[in-house]
Amino acid sequence: MDTDNDIEEGVNEQTTSENQGYYQPFVTPLIEAKELTKLSFYRAIIAEFVATFLYLYLTIQTIIGYKSHNNDRCGSIGLLGVAWVFGGMIFVLVYNTSSISGGHLNPAITFAMLMARKLTMPRALMYILAQCSGATCGCLLAKALQNTNYKVHGGGVNELSEGYSRATGLGVEIVGTFILVYTALSTTDPKRTARDSHVPVLSPLPIGFAVFMVHLATIPITETGINPARSFGAAVIYNKEKTWDDLWIFWAGPMIGAIGAEIYYEHILQAHLTLYRKSTNR
Repeated sequence: MDTDNDIEEGVNEQTTSENQGYYQPFVTPLIEAKELTKLSFYRAIIAEFVATFLYLYLTIQTIIGYKSHNNDRCGSIGLLGVAWVFGGMIFVLVYNTSSISGGHLNPAITFAMLMARKLTMPRALMYILAQCSGATCGCLLAKALQNTNYKVHGGGVNELSEGYSRATGLGVEIVGTFILVYTALSTTDPKRTARDSHVPVLSPLPIGFAVFMVHLATIPITETGINPARSFGAAVIYNKEKTWDDLWIFWAGPMIGAIGAEIYYEHILQAHLTLYRKSTNR
C-alpha cells in the first residue's frame, strides 16, 4: 500500500458526494473557545443534567418498587420489567435529547465520543459533570419520596452480589459497556444516519435495546452499572461502605469497555474513519 496516497476520511479532508447522501465530518478540535460563547453549549449541558436526573429518578423508583414487592408475583414487575424500564427510559430520553446534546446520559459514551473526536474536551467534561449531578439529584428525589423503602431495599445501588468476585464484576461491566458503546457508535455513524434518515427513531431504539439486553444478563451480578453516573449518584445518596468499596468497578469497567468499543469500531472496523486509495490517474 502506498501510504503517501492514502487519506483518512474525516481527518485529512472532508468528503462529500451527491451519490453518497452523507459526508464524513472533520474531527472536532479538543478545545474550541468559540463554543463557550454559544447558548447551544449550555442548553446541551442542561439537557444532559435533566435527562440523567429523570433517568435515575424513574429507574431507582422502579428498583425499589420491584424489591418491595418481590414476593408478590402479581404485584411485582419482575427482573424483566426492571430491564425494560432501564432500556425504555434510555430510548425515550435519547430520542428527546439527541438533537440538543447528542443524548449521551452516560460518561462512558461521552468519553468514547471524545476519543472519536466528535466533541471537545470542555464539552465532554461539562457533560460528565452534568450527568453525575443529574444522577445524584434523581436518586435524592427517589429517596425523598420513598425514604423507608429506599433504606430497606438498598437504594438501587450497584454492588457485587454475593458469590461473585470483583474480577467477575469488572468483566461484566467491561463487556456490557462495550456492547452499549459499540451500538451507540454504530447508530450515530454518518453513513447509517443518512441511509435511515426517514426513520429517525432507529437511532435511539437499538441503544435502548442494548441497555435492556445487558440489564437482563447482568442485574443478578452487579445490578448492572454500564453507566458511571448512575453508579455514582446512587452511591452518593445511599452512602454505605460496601457501595463505596465497589464503586471503582463501575467506573473502571465502563471506561475500559468504552475504550475497547471505540478502538474496535473506529479503528479496526474503520467503519467511520475509512481509508481509501487516492487515485493518481484522475
